[in-house]
Amino acid sequence: MNTTDIMDVAIKLANLNEVPHDTVISVPGENIKKVLIGVDMETPELIMAKEMGYDLVISHHPKADTAVVDFHKVMEIQIDKMVENNIPINKAQKALLKKMKSIEIGRHVANYDRVSSAAKLMNMPFMNIHLPADIISEKFTQEHLDKTLENNPKAKLSDVVDALNELEVYQKSLSKPVIRCGSSNDYAGKVVVLFAGGTNGGSDVYKAYFEAGVGTIVAMHAPEDVIKAVKEQNIGNIVVAGHMPSDSIGLNKLIEELKEKGLEVTKMSGIL
Repeated sequence: MNTTDIMDVAIKLANLNEVPHDTVISVPGENIKKVLIGVDMETPELIMAKEMGYDLVISHHPKADTAVVDFHKVMEIQIDKMVENNIPINKAQKALLKKMKSIEIGRHVANYDRVSSAAKLMNMPFMNIHLPADIISEKFTQEHLDKTLENNPKAKLSDVVDALNELEVYQKSLSKPVIRCGSSNDYAGKVVVLFAGGTNGGSDVYKAYFEAGVGTIVAMHAPEDVIKAVKEQNIGNIVVAGHMPSDSIGLNKLIEELKEKGLEVTKMSGIL
């Protein structure tokens, strides 16, 4: 396989039609047999991979090139998710705009060449796969929660946490699912998993979901300012499932597929 073949596997698994902005092949490679993959892979991991005889390094999080500079563009898919949950498209767009601009400003100043230039100097094939893996994680977790809670219309936040902890990946994690807004005895209401779309959409996006009838958002992570704002809104709950275990769900699905295609894959750097 080559790096394009591997990218195609990820795109197909996520049911995407094209490679998203936060996912890129920085250094192409051919005849890939041994892969080293992790959530965050940078120059030290590239050096290690080179010394250990790997043919390709895959990072989950964007570390280089257009995946860094254009990262904010992938956030637009959050609008589709909001519309699916009965938020008017114009309101969804405006709710997301503030966070998108903040991300664009932050990424514009980033050293997008740091890791990819090291990979090129070492002649080490390097790529990242972000949104496709997050989509897989989100879909899997949403289906699990829907199935587990479907006969419990008065499910509480403790039930949501218990349902997440049924999954082995959360059992293995040091960072366990935690309630960030609400209490264990609060009713969950409609539960929506928001793992995909680049990054957290911000407090305006959360408020739009809650006003549209969502009771609880399950996120990989939530910054302190969002938690504070949602507590002040007092209309919805947040359960943080955990960053590394949530990322691991989609990445492990990808790893399984690559192994089935004959690749030797070693996981590290956050993948459980």
